[in-house]
Amino acid sequence: MNNNVITDMILYFGDDAKRINHALKVYGFAKAICESEDVSGNEREIIELTAILHDIGIREAERKYNSSAWNYQETEGPPVAREILEKNGIADKITDRVCFIIGHHHRFDKIDGIDFQILVESDLLVNIFEHGSSKESAESVKNSVFKTQAGIKLLDSIYLSS
Repeated sequence: MNNNVITDMILYFGDDAKRINHALKVYGFAKAICESEDVSGNEREIIELTAILHDIGIREAERKYNSSAWNYQETEGPPVAREILEKNGIADKITDRVCFIIGHHHRFDKIDGIDFQILVESDLLVNIFEHGSSKESAESVKNSVFKTQAGIKLLDSIYLSS
């Protein structure tokens, strides 16, 4: 099932290798954190699907607003994600939760569950590298956003160890 959603995400982004690679890296971290935190069942499915599709609204945001700003991504992402998830037969309850997280994933004050928390941590683990963030910035994000032991361990290992 995830393979079909991954394929649809890749086809949707077309030749945008940067965004495809970003989504796949977030997906990889999300899977690793889920495994370490012993997350399974519907929660894991939600996390993995959200990781694959979390930035799916960027293309539509750029088309409509000539911007990939986070607020436009959050507005445009859920309808595109819903279409992909429904096409792949994902249950409505799971689709609704994935779309909620996609529609709020840049607003850390909206985190309301382990599924949302792991998606945010996974995205930040990738963004710290892709944005060339400083060690101080990584430490600040760790202290203000990260909650899972697995996410903290990964962030420490990759960005904060000497």
